[in-house]
Amino acid sequence: MPRNLSAWIDLSIHLFVILMLIGILSCYNYFIAAIAFVIWLCLAFFVKERCHDRSRRFERYCRNVVRNLNEMMNYAIEDLPQGILIVNQEGRIQWCNERMAEYAGKKPEQDTDVKDIWPAVIIGPVWGTVGEYVFANEDRYYQVRYRPVPVPPHQAPLMALYVQDITGFETLRSSYKLSRTVLAYIQIDNYDEVIQGLDEAARTALLLSVNQQLDTWMKSLGGFMRRVSDDLYVVILERKGLDKAIAARFDILDKVRQLHSANRLPVTLSMGVAVADCQSMADLGTQAQAGLDLALGRGGDQVAVQIGGKTQFFGGRAKAVEKHTRVKARVVAHAIREIMEGADAVYVMGHHNEDFDCFGASMGVAKMARQLGKPVKIVLSDMNEGIGKFEDILKDNEEYRDIIVHADDLAGMSALNPVLVVADTHIPHLVAAPALLERIPRVIVIDHHRRSEHFIKNPLLVYIEPASSSSSELVTELLMYFGDDLVLSRVEATALYSGIVVDTKNFAVQTGVRTFDAAAYLRRSGADPVMVRHLFRTDYETTVALAKAEARSEFYEGGLIVSTCPELISNGQVIAAQVADSLLRIENVRMSIVVFQLTEDTVGISARSTGELNVQVIMEAFGGGGHQNVAGAQVKGGDVEDIKQQAIEIAKKYIEENDQDESNLTAGR
Repeated sequence: MPRNLSAWIDLSIHLFVILMLIGILSCYNYFIAAIAFVIWLCLAFFVKERCHDRSRRFERYCRNVVRNLNEMMNYAIEDLPQGILIVNQEGRIQWCNERMAEYAGKKPEQDTDVKDIWPAVIIGPVWGTVGEYVFANEDRYYQVRYRPVPVPPHQAPLMALYVQDITGFETLRSSYKLSRTVLAYIQIDNYDEVIQGLDEAARTALLLSVNQQLDTWMKSLGGFMRRVSDDLYVVILERKGLDKAIAARFDILDKVRQLHSANRLPVTLSMGVAVADCQSMADLGTQAQAGLDLALGRGGDQVAVQIGGKTQFFGGRAKAVEKHTRVKARVVAHAIREIMEGADAVYVMGHHNEDFDCFGASMGVAKMARQLGKPVKIVLSDMNEGIGKFEDILKDNEEYRDIIVHADDLAGMSALNPVLVVADTHIPHLVAAPALLERIPRVIVIDHHRRSEHFIKNPLLVYIEPASSSSSELVTELLMYFGDDLVLSRVEATALYSGIVVDTKNFAVQTGVRTFDAAAYLRRSGADPVMVRHLFRTDYETTVALAKAEARSEFYEGGLIVSTCPELISNGQVIAAQVADSLLRIENVRMSIVVFQLTEDTVGISARSTGELNVQVIMEAFGGGGHQNVAGAQVKGGDVEDIKQQAIEIAKKYIEENDQDESNLTAGR
């Protein structure tokens, strides 16, 4: 049958009509009818052959078209700039195009494991899905787009991999990344102290030594540096130079620290570093300045590097330089007084799970508000066993009974222009009542912990002094200048005194001249050491828990000792801190870490050091903070044993790096 059915039907009708006419003709003349019938047969045969011939030619044409299309498709597939692989679930090649011969050196044979060609290729985790990823093999980079291959029922599933060499693009991207602009500010953070008492020659010689160290370091990084003031430098370099500095963990801090003035004080640097992304140079400068402020706020002798919205810290080995003066304390005290005078209510809160320092500082701030006749509330968290004894004392005192509230008690807060003072912390998620930060926009921050990356947004006033022993010490100094007629009560003085005693471990650590001045002022105001001793006494169960925790301790090479507290003991945070302090008294111990179950879903960590190591760096890895020798953290949803192992690994790595750096410095002298 011909391909054109309509034409065949037309011819058949015509032949049938002619045959009918021949039939009619036979009724009149058989001879002529016979001749006509023969002619009709010849015509019918001719038409049949013509139709068959046309059908054969059409089939040949179609076969040629199909063959050409197949050849073109095969050519296109084989010569695509991508390698194409069809693999089974085991990652074995079922088919591949010729481009694979270029990628693999020779065309892979069927059933070859694709990982024999590219060990880094991924099959199992992406099986049955659609997507793409990039992997590296030797010095080449490849992009893989993958998708399932439709197969008939009962046939083993297959996956198509479209592989393209993108080494040129990746090289260009890497080159762009390494050439991105980096802006940094470098400041001699103890400049005034170092040059104090030096003559002009000694001062010039010291600054020349610092300049030479910085200039040599900057040349090794391929950067540009200019000194803009006696103690401030601006630096521009490329990202590859920054990566080199990071790899060396900013060893320039250690080299400069070896420089001493005639008064034997070491020179320390602070740096703020920002990496350009899409921001303007003005924004880059703002970020670098913010990084410098952050490094200085953490006590100096460190670098704050901002990359991609995240901040990394390096250094921080030297103790915080005592920069706060009586002049600064007086200025801050007057500023707080002005803010409180303009408020119709004052709220005070510290960190979650308050300790004596937090509570003592809060009591001191509350005294400031009471001195001005302002309504004041001290907001406590739901978990505050550590200050339970002091809270009981206040409940029996009519003067303070209504001052202590909890976050739930503030639902009906009616003040139109309140001010909130946050004491002993500056991290938003660690405060006693985070919701209060949203309700009260006017915030004052008073803290002695090194400044963290996380900070309360847009505070009115910030008073952070990492060199201070405690927040209670800072508040005590502020009280000295708050008003000439201010007189502390026995309870208020004792609360502040207990805060100083706790954070200094009875004046054994982090204790400066200012600490004793503050303690002397509090003793003159009626602070009762006997009451403090009573507050610090522990019951039998606590004593047993302390002994158990110490017995669980494990000593590690490098001077690290780690322990855990019994599960969900009452007042666990206080016990952990006491255990950490006790373990630090063991010979050859340089760092102690105690992990404990704070609540059902929160694990607490308490860390201490002799001052040689910076435990704040360790705790920042868990979202916490503190000082060089006293720090802590709280981890939501963690397991005590898992957190313990993480802390051990981080601490061991830090100690190893610290000792290596110190060894290198010693060898280079």
